[in-house]
Amino acid sequence: MDEASELLGQVAALLDVASDPFSSTPVLRARAMLASAQGNHGAALEASLDLGRALAGFGHTNPAASHPAWRSLAAFAHYSLGETEAALALAREEVALARSWAAPRTLGRSLRILGLVEGGTEGIERIREAVSVLDGSPARLEHSSALVDLGAALRRGNRRAEAREFLRSGLELAQRLGATVLRDRAHEELVATGARPRRLVLSGVDSLTPSERRIAAMAAEGLSNREIAQALFVTLRTVEMHLSNAFRKLDVSSRTQLPAALASSPAAEVTAQTP
Repeated sequence: MDEASELLGQVAALLDVASDPFSSTPVLRARAMLASAQGNHGAALEASLDLGRALAGFGHTNPAASHPAWRSLAAFAHYSLGETEAALALAREEVALARSWAAPRTLGRSLRILGLVEGGTEGIERIREAVSVLDGSPARLEHSSALVDLGAALRRGNRRAEAREFLRSGLELAQRLGATVLRDRAHEELVATGARPRRLVLSGVDSLTPSERRIAAMAAEGLSNREIAQALFVTLRTVEMHLSNAFRKLDVSSRTQLPAALASSPAAEVTAQTP
C-alpha cells in the first residue's frame, strides 16, 4: 500500500485537473480504493463522491464502464462509517443501474455490497445472487470475493455447514488468483466454522502469485530487473519485491537457480490450525 500511495501521488502530480477533469477519474477511483484498503473510510468516501461528481459532469451513467463504480465504493465507505441509510440508498441505486446494463462483474459487485449493507437473511440472499451472477463470468476475483462474503454471512447466521462449502470454493479460487489477503480471510472464516481447511501452499511453484511467477520466469530467461520493469511497465521496486518473494518461496538464492526451481519444485505445505 505504501508503494501504491507513492505511485498514485506521482500520477496525480502530473495531471492538470482543471483543463482535463476527466483524466482525474482513474486517480479518484484509485484514491478511494487505496483509502478503503488502509481503513481510512472518510477519505474513501470523499474520493468516491468526487469521482461520482466528475463522471456526472460528463453525463456518465453506466456503472459497468467504470469498475469499480463510484456508488458501490461510496456505499461501502458509508457502511464502514456506520451511515447505513446513505449506504443503502447508493447500493440500491447501483443495483438498479447494473441490472439495466446486465454486466456480470458490476451487477455481482453491486449485489454483494448491497448484501453486506443490508445484512441478515435478505443480505445473504443478495450475496447469493451475486455468486450466481458471477459464476462462469471472467470476473474471477469478484466471484471469489462473493463466495467468501457469502460464506462469512452464513457463518454469522449460524449456518456453518452451508458456509463451509462457499468458503472452501472462495479460498481455492483466491489461492489460484494469488489474492493472498482474500485467501487468508477465507481461511480464517473457514476455521471459525469448526472446519479443518485444506493445507495452504506457502512455498514452491504453486505458492507463487501470477506476478511473482511471471517476473521469476523473465529473470530465469536472463533479463535484468530493469529490463523486466520496462517490459511490464512497472517500477523497479515492484520487480525487486516480487522477485524477492519468489526467491523465498522457491528457496533459492540466485537467478541461476530459477530455471530448475520453476521447472520442478515440491510445494511445502503447512497444516492449518483448528480450534
